Amino acid sequence: MNLRQVFLASILVVLLFSLTSTFAFAHPHSGQVMINGHTHKPQTETIPLGGKLGLEKTTIYFHTPENNKLPWGFVEGNIENHVEGYPVIIQIFKGGDAVHFAQTNVEENGDYEYRFRVLNSENGHVTKLFEGDYLVKIFKVVYLGNLDNI
Repeated sequence: MNLRQVFLASILVVLLFSLTSTFAFAHPHSGQVMINGHTHKPQTETIPLGGKLGLEKTTIYFHTPENNKLPWGFVEGNIENHVEGYPVIIQIFKGGDAVHFAQTNVEENGDYEYRFRVLNSENGHVTKLFEGDYLVKIFKVVYLGNLDNI
């Protein structure tokens, strides 16, 4: 990674923190998430689909503070052993109710990103589309086991 990439990545992290008080990274090793003073770790489970494929489900928490001023939120990550041709499916829940569904493509290197509106501003009127705590479920199709055998 060159110096410019490190600088741009640092700016992205700063923007993410200013948008929310938490990370919304989907990689299972992304660390812990803090919401309302409580620490949450992303939870990942793999469901075999038969043969060499599995469905990897990661559950993370997302928080948009009441005083949020930025219009976008996003979910991003990198999938180890991703299966080409399968998108990432993202489901966002609030209080057990589904509030947003999406899918996004996966790059050749396993990276993905999905951006969504948190605030909408029209004719000077601001509407909060997301506020508070959310549960985010991310589904990815992966190869199971050692890639040398595939």
